[in-house]
Amino acid sequence: MSLLLLHGAVGASEQLVPLQQALGRFDAKLFDFPGHGGKEFPAEAFSIRLFAESVLAWMDAQELERTGIFGYSMGGYVGLYLARHYPQRIDRVLTVATKFAWDETTAAKEVKMLDPGKIAEKVPKFAQALEKRHAPLDWKEVLQRTAQLMLSLGREPELKEEDFKQITQPVRIALGDRDTMVSLEETVQVYRALPNAQLQIFPQTPHPVEQMNVKLLVAAAEEFFQ
Repeated sequence: MSLLLLHGAVGASEQLVPLQQALGRFDAKLFDFPGHGGKEFPAEAFSIRLFAESVLAWMDAQELERTGIFGYSMGGYVGLYLARHYPQRIDRVLTVATKFAWDETTAAKEVKMLDPGKIAEKVPKFAQALEKRHAPLDWKEVLQRTAQLMLSLGREPELKEEDFKQITQPVRIALGDRDTMVSLEETVQVYRALPNAQLQIFPQTPHPVEQMNVKLLVAAAEEFFQ
């Protein structure tokens, strides 16, 4: 089965290489959204629609008619957007640590954590990782564009409850029990709205993908996508 791994906000596909390598039984592919991982910035603003359409364009170029999607964080949101609007192209979706509940207050809170100046000053190692991850692009612009995306989601989420209700493909919604960015409440709410969904909680698992147990992710993916 073809499987596409989608990274999170301000992330890049290289973060999912360990998972790709461990999923040897699948034809697992990596993908960078526009303006991430060194891929050229798009002419238009970051949006879930833009990222979804970039996935479809890549699939067309690969002559890939359908695929399953493993989406980490924002990648899971993009995966469900694709399942909602292009159901003929998506087999099933596994989301991990995806934030679904967006409003203006939530967006403003998330944007505060994307201040390039504060990151460079207070978390220099993270700043260095972002610089390396997105080179030769300006990592600060990646953060600024992502902040605008989040503010846009806060004003008008691109997936609402009625959208989730119309996603009929098999979906597994997974969350780490130590995730401080995504609540169990919003995760369960989306799980209940989806007609054909499963819910999974990973023990002792925080939000950052680098801190997740790859064995747990692989076991979940192999069970769900086999």
